[in-house]
Order: sequence, then structure tokens, then C-alpha cells
Amino acid sequence: MNAVVFYMIALFIAVSAVLSVTVRDIFHGAVALTMTLLGIAFLYFYLDAGFLGVIQILVYVGGIMALFVFAIMLTSKMGDHKIPQVNAQFWPGLLIAAVLCAVLLKIVVDSSWMHAQASAVITDLQTIGRSLVTGYVLPFEFISLLLLAALVGAIVIGKVRR
Repeated sequence: MNAVVFYMIALFIAVSAVLSVTVRDIFHGAVALTMTLLGIAFLYFYLDAGFLGVIQILVYVGGIMALFVFAIMLTSKMGDHKIPQVNAQFWPGLLIAAVLCAVLLKIVVDSSWMHAQASAVITDLQTIGRSLVTGYVLPFEFISLLLLAALVGAIVIGKVRR
């Protein structure tokens, strides 16, 4: 049963990832990318990594994808269907992607996977939260400023000039 749930989540991630790069509408691609990131969060929850799942949803789905959607909506003519969606690099890109996929698949198949017991110390969310606001407060605030700068940049890029 556990393997079935894992493969269902993996299939959901794979289908939404393929959709995110193959749909013709950029907004629908952003929605499919959001579904991919949510699937990865589900995978974290399934693997008992609740903190990573929450961070995945808060930072990537809530923050980054909101910025993507704002940038798409604010950029004028971005969703225009008259803009060509196919370019001359399609076939070389497909060839490079197929070769890269074959190399990665060979590496995965030829690897000897060890099922060793993890030796990492398991900490609870309270300990992680306390360390974020005490010892790691400077990097935490730097990341928040970086996200704020990305939001301002999306607004400036999307601003209609007269």
C-alpha cells in the first residue's frame, strides 16, 4: 500500500511537471508548476518530513508562485495568443533533453542503493523555530528582504509605461 501511494504522488508530480512546460498558455503553465510544487510538498509529508512540506508550501507555493502569477498578470501582452510559442530550438532541445534523461536513467539503474539507517538527529518544529529566531535570525531576515525585492521587481517589470 505504501508503494502505491508513493507512485501515485510521483505520477502526479511527473504529469503536472510535463504539463507545466508543454501547455501553450503561460498562466496555465504557472498553475501546473504550482501543482508540481504541491505534489513535492505531499511527498515530503508522506516521507514524514513535515517541516520541509510546510516550508515547501509557504515559500514556493505561497511566495514564489504568487510572484510568478503577479508577474504574468502585470506584464502587458504576456498572455496574448498571437505571440508564437514555438521556436527554432525545439528539436535540439528535445535531443539534449532525451540524451540527458538517458544518462540520468543509466546512472540511477547502475547505482547500488544502500538502505542504511539515517543517523541524523531528529528535531521537532519547536526547536527549529526557536533556532530560526535566535541563531539564524540574520539569514532568515535576509531571505525575507530578498523575497520583498523580488515582489517589487515583479511590480516594476509589469508596470505599464505610457
